[in-house]
Amino acid sequence: MGDEGIDLKSLCEIMGINETEAKDLLMQLKKSYEDDSRGLRISYLGDAFKLTTKQEHKEYYEKLVVNPGTNKLSQAALETLAIIAYNQPITNPEVSEIRGVASGQLIRKLVAKGLLKEAGKSDMPGRPNLYRTTSEFLDYFGLATIEDLPKVELKDENSETSETDLFTSIYKDNEEVEDNED
Repeated sequence: MGDEGIDLKSLCEIMGINETEAKDLLMQLKKSYEDDSRGLRISYLGDAFKLTTKQEHKEYYEKLVVNPGTNKLSQAALETLAIIAYNQPITNPEVSEIRGVASGQLIRKLVAKGLLKEAGKSDMPGRPNLYRTTSEFLDYFGLATIEDLPKVELKDENSETSETDLFTSIYKDNEEVEDNED
């Protein structure tokens, strides 16, 4: 259930079982995850059960996040970073609207990698978090300041050239061709 986990009542409803059965199943699953060969555990945090990493493996997880060799960014992550870098501070819904796909998971991963950080709350309904880049972002891309980002020239969508492009074509209608042949 993602970052939120799942509460016992929801688990019972989903599985169609009572609380006693759900608790028994959770305890069995929890016990199987306690085996030394497993890197995960079931934890009860707040009022929800969550699948979490084992504390004793922390050094390996840190290496995974910090090690540049395993820290390659996907095309989607680079796209998300670019949108945030050029439009910061910006909310997750705004990033998702620009990208055309949900970006929450990517943003959480980029925050975990230290490339993004929360920068307050928006005044939009629901008061979503605002995100901005970090000094680690600058280091990762070899920038001294955010102003060192390459300038991006945006085409003015209201310009005459883009409007005329809509109406001109390299192809001629059959009528035009026939008229020119006469």
